[in-house]
Amino acid sequence: MRRWRAVLALLPAVAYAAAIYWLSSRPNPFPFLPALLWDKLLHALEYAVLAALLVPALRSLGLAPPRAFWVALAAASAYGASDEIHQAFVPGRLADVRDWLADSVGAAIGAGTTSRALRRRKAAASIRP
Repeated sequence: MRRWRAVLALLPAVAYAAAIYWLSSRPNPFPFLPALLWDKLLHALEYAVLAALLVPALRSLGLAPPRAFWVALAAASAYGASDEIHQAFVPGRLADVRDWLADSVGAAIGAGTTSRALRRRKAAASIRP
């Protein structure tokens, strides 16, 4: 039973990571977006969501809050690096260290924001009678 809970907890993050991979396999998946939003902001948002999905999954697997933050940040950042390497082999795409840095900054923001929200929710629940 516990193994299934672990799989279910990680499923949203894994599905999101698969979507990132699929989109990265396309030469220009959203041609209209760079005109609307800055490219680095898009990278940061993309990996903020990934890290935000990882934090509660890792917490549900029993990781302590600080460890869940750091593991989510490291995993999302590493996935961002692997995504940039992957894009080097996709026609029309480039691998860019600055994109990976934006991915990592976004991951830190997503992991931090989610960790803080979970901490606040736990504190509020402990105050209630």
